[in-house]
Amino acid sequence: MIWVFTLADRKHQRASAKPVAERVQKVLARAGLASRREIESWIAAGRVMLNGKPAGLGDRAGATDRIQVDGHPVNLRNTTPSETRVLAYYKEAGEVCTRRDPEGRPTVFAKLPRIRKGQWVAIGRLDLNTTGLLLFTTNGELANRLMHPSGEIEREYAVRVLGQPSAIQRQNMLTGVELDDGPAAFGSIQEMGGSGINHWYHVILKEGRNREVRRLWESQGLTVSRLIRVRFGPYELPRRKRPGHYWDLEPSEIGELMNAVGLQTGLGIAGPKRRVWPRPADPGQRKSRPGARSRSKTS
Repeated sequence: MIWVFTLADRKHQRASAKPVAERVQKVLARAGLASRREIESWIAAGRVMLNGKPAGLGDRAGATDRIQVDGHPVNLRNTTPSETRVLAYYKEAGEVCTRRDPEGRPTVFAKLPRIRKGQWVAIGRLDLNTTGLLLFTTNGELANRLMHPSGEIEREYAVRVLGQPSAIQRQNMLTGVELDDGPAAFGSIQEMGGSGINHWYHVILKEGRNREVRRLWESQGLTVSRLIRVRFGPYELPRRKRPGHYWDLEPSEIGELMNAVGLQTGLGIAGPKRRVWPRPADPGQRKSRPGARSRSKTS
């Protein structure tokens, strides 16, 4: 027997196919409302409603379901970005990584450009006195995967330390130190030079706990006097950038981030937008980033 499918049959199959339902936190994260982890905290706090009832972490939602956040309906069609965009920002000291600060301190979000759909989701944070690379995206699922400890995405920091660690102290930080919130260790420690009592090191972590770099050094009786994040995953802070500036990542750079966490690039990747700096670079600033690797060639 030979089965013959007409064009009308195929259209009927597509029309009758049931929309795929996904967990509420994943749906809202993809819409760019926040990272999946942050949305899970919203659900736990009762801030998310699904079809008139408080949503649970295991609840699923499809195209026909009604979702509300803090009493406001979420129109996924109007909020979900049509393409993934990733923005890099060179954080300054004294800025906080929250959208609003009750103490009135400057926030990194105030420096970012506005977008028509969704909102910027921060990929990790930096503490008040730490500077360097921050990444933001319109794709909440990408943010979640890059931040989740299971991804083991490397974060590299340039650290200026008062004094020099002994061989035993370095080994302690590499094999593991028990901190208040559990064991922690650097993946590597590379000496980068210095003068006087100040010495620069590059260290690598595969998680993003609060003040983890500083606490690891402090556990050995050493004080961090300056801390700069210079790399997140495959993306490295360009040497020509200055604190207070933001810029769009190239499509190839976004693709590398997505590949690093096994995320398909089915959602279009945005190209660079027009550069709009919050303020011009100070011509008197140093041209090289403190603690940066030397790229000079030897003869």
